[in-house]
Amino acid sequence: MVKFILGPKGSGKTKWLIDKANEDIKKGNGNIIFVDVDDNHIFSLNYGVRLINAMEFNIKNIESFYGFLCGIIGRDYDVEKIYVDSIYKIIPLSIEDLKNLKRDLDSISEKFGTEFYINVEYMLEDMPEDLKDDSIELGME
Repeated sequence: MVKFILGPKGSGKTKWLIDKANEDIKKGNGNIIFVDVDDNHIFSLNYGVRLINAMEFNIKNIESFYGFLCGIIGRDYDVEKIYVDSIYKIIPLSIEDLKNLKRDLDSISEKFGTEFYINVEYMLEDMPEDLKDDSIELGME
């Protein structure tokens, strides 16, 4: 399963991801991974959630990002969920990129039982029909 977390800057996407990761580590049986572009949330995340700073891995495009996520699962088959925050800050994510990423991640999600939650700066109205069911839009609070 792949879900895109949508909303404008300041809508609470990062907080939503952190809260869900913290909830999941308490009730889940598998490992929870939180991918970010810095280490700023290390004290907001439960100590059991594995924080990975994507900036340390030279991710240059959507293909290397996909390979990066596959590498995480390849290293640890017990990964239950991967939360991704702010990856759009280091690589461009067009709607076409999101479609391709979802297709590719759905395949490995099905194979390994891993769920993906990816924060993107789009609104539900920007998403094509085939991605709307896989999107959660957060509003301004």
